[in-house]
Amino acid sequence: MADVHGKKVKLFTLNSNPDLAREIAEYMGIELSDSIITRFADGELNINISETVRGHDVFIIQSTSSPVNEHYMELLIMIDALIRASAKTVNIVMPYYGYSRQDRKALSRQPISARLVADLLEVAGATRVLSMDLHAGQIQGFFKIPIDNFEAAPIMVRYIKEKKLDDFVIVSPDHGGATRARKFAENFNAPLAIIDKRRPKPNVVEVMSIIGDVKGKNAIIVDDIIDTAGSVTEAAIALNHAGAKDIYVVATHPILSDPAIERLQNSKIKEVIVTNSIKLPEYKKISKITQLSIAKIIGQGILNIIDDKAVSDLFKYNPKNNF
Repeated sequence: MADVHGKKVKLFTLNSNPDLAREIAEYMGIELSDSIITRFADGELNINISETVRGHDVFIIQSTSSPVNEHYMELLIMIDALIRASAKTVNIVMPYYGYSRQDRKALSRQPISARLVADLLEVAGATRVLSMDLHAGQIQGFFKIPIDNFEAAPIMVRYIKEKKLDDFVIVSPDHGGATRARKFAENFNAPLAIIDKRRPKPNVVEVMSIIGDVKGKNAIIVDDIIDTAGSVTEAAIALNHAGAKDIYVVATHPILSDPAIERLQNSKIKEVIVTNSIKLPEYKKISKITQLSIAKIIGQGILNIIDDKAVSDLFKYNPKNNF
């Protein structure tokens, strides 16, 4: 039994990001608990929890990245197993929230899949969700249970400050990300520029113009997700043509679907700074990509929740915090 500040706590990981889970467990000073995932011949999943969870506050580490549906089914079945084993609370630590880009109806007969996922997690028995940099803040309103939307900004800001870049501008890759980029820029008192773009269809980007002055400045593009890297590489071309110097990208979730790696490798971008919210296979770890760990900020967030302390202070850059 793991005793954390006088409370019975268990920390589990599923298959999406066990390395991150181990880092979180190390920061918290506890061992990962044991569960076994097996499959029937037809591919159905089965989970066996090897130790008691009765009366425990349980935390499950599982980003719902590719394969998204597989990782969601693991998570839903694990929640059900824990509820049936009399866990006191079941807390989902989901740094990357799969389906988060489907948060509204863009066309008449489309689903709102981010809401459906929220319903599934609640019906399965989750009592709390911890995520990071949700693609759309309104997703928090899809839940009736508590949801904490952590931010990677403190980690990214620290890294940028340590680089000691001079004369730089923060760039939003589109109008929708302007609020995120402006909030990031406030940590440096840096100016803001916005890429005016349009998407004729999913994963296709056309840059129209740049709003703001980037000539002769280092440019830092701030986004939440890099999927096929079309947005950031097209933005980098536009910034280069507008006279920007070195171009950096800061993004929380490195989905990096094909052909992202090839695009980034051949782009004008000097460095791509991401987190380990999603586990990267070795072939995606190119020299341009720097992956920062969110384990400490998530681990501290879990400890604060266990101790009934606020977590909002963790969302702001503080030079005294070692995140």
